[in-house]
Amino acid sequence: MRFCLRPGRPSHSSSPFLEIDEPSSVHPLITGAVEGDLDEAVLRRIMAHVGLALGAVHGRKGKPALLRSIAGYNHAAKYSPWVVLVDLDRDCDCAPTCAGRWLAEPAPQMLLRIAVRAIESWLLADHERVAELLGLSVKAIPSDPDQIENPKQRLVDLARRSRRRVIREELVPRVASGRAVGPFYTARMIEFVEDTRAGWRPAAAVHRSDSLARCVRRLRSLRDQSCRPRKEGDEP
Repeated sequence: MRFCLRPGRPSHSSSPFLEIDEPSSVHPLITGAVEGDLDEAVLRRIMAHVGLALGAVHGRKGKPALLRSIAGYNHAAKYSPWVVLVDLDRDCDCAPTCAGRWLAEPAPQMLLRIAVRAIESWLLADHERVAELLGLSVKAIPSDPDQIENPKQRLVDLARRSRRRVIREELVPRVASGRAVGPFYTARMIEFVEDTRAGWRPAAAVHRSDSLARCVRRLRSLRDQSCRPRKEGDEP
C-alpha cells in the first residue's frame, strides 16, 4: 500500500521555513487518533508538511478515553498505518517512559508520538508567529517550550498580556468561570494552526521543540519507507 503525497510547488515567500504544498487531490490512507480538535488540526498540519495524507481521525474525547482505546488502535495497526498523538503532561518524567507504559508492544504500522508536555509546546515553538498572534514581543515567548510544566497555562498567561483585546477575550477565561481557557480558545488556536500564510509553521517550530522534531523525523521516515520504489516480488 502506498500513502505518500507528491509535494506541490513551493511558495515563493522569502521565509526560510518553506512548507510543502498539499496537492489538490489527496487519497487519505493513514488513520489517526488524538485527544481533541486542536490536536487533530496540529496533526493534519504536520502530516501535510511532511507530505503524508491523514484520513479518519478517532478519539477527540480527551486523554483518558484515548488511552483506554489505544490497545484497539494498536490492533488495527496490524493491518494499516496509524498515528496516535498524545500529550505527555506530567504523567512521566520523559516520553519514552510513558510510551512504554501506554503501548508496550506497538504494532508494525503503529506510530505513537508524544508531545512534551502538551500540544501547546509545539505551537509556542514557532515563537515568531505566536508573538504576532498575541501582539507581544518575540522575547516574551519562552525559548524552550518542551521544558514548560503547563504549556497551555503559559499560553493563556501570555494572552493575558496581549495588546489585542480580542485575543484576551477569546483565549483568557472569564473571572469566576472555573475554566482553564477562554470561550474561543480552541477555535482561535485551530485557526492559527490552519493558517498557512500567517499562522503556525512546523518547519520553524522544530528548531525549538525536540519532541516535535522527533515526530517530524519519524513521519518522514514513514513517508520515505512507503514511497520507496517497488521491487519485483513486493506485495502491492
